[in-house]
Amino acid sequence: MKTTRQFALAITIAAGLAVCGVLAQTPKAPPAPERPRDAVALGRYLVQTTGCNDCHTPGYMASAGRVAETQWLTGDSLGWRGPWGTTYATNLRLYFARITEAQWLAHARAMEPRPPMPWFNLRAMSDTDLSAIYRYIQAAGPAGEPAPAWLPPGKTPAGPFVQFP
Repeated sequence: MKTTRQFALAITIAAGLAVCGVLAQTPKAPPAPERPRDAVALGRYLVQTTGCNDCHTPGYMASAGRVAETQWLTGDSLGWRGPWGTTYATNLRLYFARITEAQWLAHARAMEPRPPMPWFNLRAMSDTDLSAIYRYIQAAGPAGEPAPAWLPPGKTPAGPFVQFP
């Protein structure tokens, strides 16, 4: 006759095997797409997946990313207001048209702009990734108008803005 402990162990093993059988039949999620190898395609992938469009493309977040690629990175007139004043997402298509790749790499490593730009994320990227972003934006070419200029604290923006505490 089995002891209570042996019985509990047998039940535990049986339950574990049943779970393994169910898990073996559960469909697996599709694998994540591979990072593109071509520099321009990699830059596009990084712009799309690292949040660049969230601020630098008008209407991107509100439309769940359904913005024509021709409008990507053209800056935005939505202000980001906080103790630092009001900032606007730069039109990167115009900005990158004026600088070299070497200037971009140096800028990305040293910049500390006003919030909410997560400059520390750029510093965490490899030179390969930063170069790919540069090459994608260069390939897209200049487009759009400059974003509004920064407003110092105490100035009320004329257009829409997000208020930070």
